Amino acid sequence: MSRRAEQSERLERALDGGPTPHDEETREMLAAAGALRPGYQRSPSRVRDAKEAMLREFARVQNPQEAREDAGSGDGLDEPEIHREEIELPDGVQLVLTDIEDITPERAEKTAARIARILNTRERDRQS
Repeated sequence: MSRRAEQSERLERALDGGPTPHDEETREMLAAAGALRPGYQRSPSRVRDAKEAMLREFARVQNPQEAREDAGSGDGLDEPEIHREEIELPDGVQLVLTDIEDITPERAEKTAARIARILNTRERDRQS
């Protein structure tokens, strides 16, 4: 038997789960064959689920829903009411509060005090 045939036979036995050969050439071929083997297995259920999802999406794109004549009415997405409150701050500064929620007098006073405190802090910073 030739050297190549022996080597081929040892490689086949090793690939079939037999003993690992000791010679360097056959171990290198075994490593190369192992590198060619895919590192993962595709799950048949995932392949099926992906195919079904693609077909559903294709059908949805091919058959779009018809636009409703009453679309946009009564769906709760109407323009919200904007509440506005103007407040005079010390030193003649005009503060305008706007919100989609009601602006209560307590909330307006609290916000005005906070803004006035920020403005006073900035004035002191510029003077130093």
